[in-house]
Amino acid sequence: MSKEWPLWEVFIRSQHGLAHKHVGSLHAPDAEMAVNNARDVHTRRNDGVSIWVVRAGDIVPRGPADR
Repeated sequence: MSKEWPLWEVFIRSQHGLAHKHVGSLHAPDAEMAVNNARDVHTRRNDGVSIWVVRAGDIVPRGPADR
């Protein structure tokens, strides 16, 4: 069993009506800690109105060839 915390991807929406953008990744033991850490690191200047934190292993990539 790995003792490394899972990787989480962080997405921020800077203004209402805009899309979320990937701003970085971080390691955390659970979703609550991931959100707290993401807020501390990526929204220090109140530059986001919404934050999404997603476990990297739960993201399913899909490209143009997959359509």
